[in-house]
Amino acid sequence: MSSAHKKVLFILSSHDQLGDTGKKTGWYAEEVAEPATILHSHGYKIVFASPKGGKAPLDPGSVDAAKDNKTVVSFLANKDFTDKIDNTHKVEEFIGRESEFEAIVYPGGHGPMFDLEHNEAAIKVTAAAYEAGKVVGAVCHGPIALTDVKLSDGSLLVKGKNVTGFSDDEERTVQLENVVPVLLESKLRKIGANYQKADQQWGVKVVTDGRIVTAQNPASAPGFGEAIHAAIQHAHHK
Repeated sequence: MSSAHKKVLFILSSHDQLGDTGKKTGWYAEEVAEPATILHSHGYKIVFASPKGGKAPLDPGSVDAAKDNKTVVSFLANKDFTDKIDNTHKVEEFIGRESEFEAIVYPGGHGPMFDLEHNEAAIKVTAAAYEAGKVVGAVCHGPIALTDVKLSDGSLLVKGKNVTGFSDDEERTVQLENVVPVLLESKLRKIGANYQKADQQWGVKVVTDGRIVTAQNPASAPGFGEAIHAAIQHAHHK
């Protein structure tokens, strides 16, 4: 299958406050730049959405963390991408249009923990896309957006599925376990997902279970991008 003119929907957070710490959060540079760059190089057009639409806030700490990452630096300097992220669509625009996309992708950053866990529009779009045979992907804190997704038979999307995401240990290491509304790994386990993680904190972990692709942390972002492409290819060859 040629991926020319195929589209992937990235759903970013609109949330920029890290609890009541006074610090800023938002979408994590590496977790957008790496998979978006990889998918773009495979011929996909990237469309960006967020709950509120308009400018999706970039986590300033993530820019600093990636200042030596050439992919991130060139992504952030690419007006084609940054203009789209400054003018995201509202997620609700895509309800009923899910089949336009090959995949729905949720990057991380702490922002999604606050505005994508229970977002009705995102939940609808994700469930419908999955049921239309599309790929659903999420990296780092992004999988929080999958935890409330129910399919039309009432079952939870990730129940019984092999998944990963930002670990509770990693959350404790960054000392934000009491700032986030819920711990991601704990919630995934609680709802019956088969949570897996790298042998050590910050290690690379990407898990594909059919058309669900998840990745643990920023280091896993490049492998996550390639795994989404592979899952899309596989879905088309079935």
